Amino acid sequence: MAKKTATLLPTTDDLLRQFGERLRLARQRRRLSAKQVSERAGMAPMTLRSLERGGSGVTMGAYLSVMQVLGIEKDLELLAKADPVGRELQDARLPSRTKATAPALPPPVKRPTAAKPRPGPKPKPKPKPKPPEPSKGERDWIAKSGFASSEALAGLIVPMASPKKKAR
Repeated sequence: MAKKTATLLPTTDDLLRQFGERLRLARQRRRLSAKQVSERAGMAPMTLRSLERGGSGVTMGAYLSVMQVLGIEKDLELLAKADPVGRELQDARLPSRTKATAPALPPPVKRPTAAKPRPGPKPKPKPKPKPPEPSKGERDWIAKSGFASSEALAGLIVPMASPKKKAR
């Protein structure tokens, strides 16, 4: 006598039937016969037939065994991975944070602004310092090796004019 199985809701039963159809389609895409898959999965051909029809009496292990034969057992990791209802229930049980009400700060006081000075004649920019010249020994080394010292390289850099700060 067969074991009794739990009665499934029609929508759940339909999902299981669709899953069985997808397994059958995966088997057919791989050009494997039902006999080959049932032997490799270690089940009777009748069990495979029931599984491909989405039978609720077939064990989860049998479904996983067929998935393993087809090479799609990693798809099981996707089941129940996203659990929005469980997350909402979990978040509902978390204690709610209440912010301690801090006393309101008074509005900022407007301070009188100082009169801006009138622009006068622009000051003359300071002359740029000349970079140090490499010594004779350095020049000989540069000519022989093709490399320059850090001081000689720094001398090639032209300093930029510093940006003027705005008066407040």
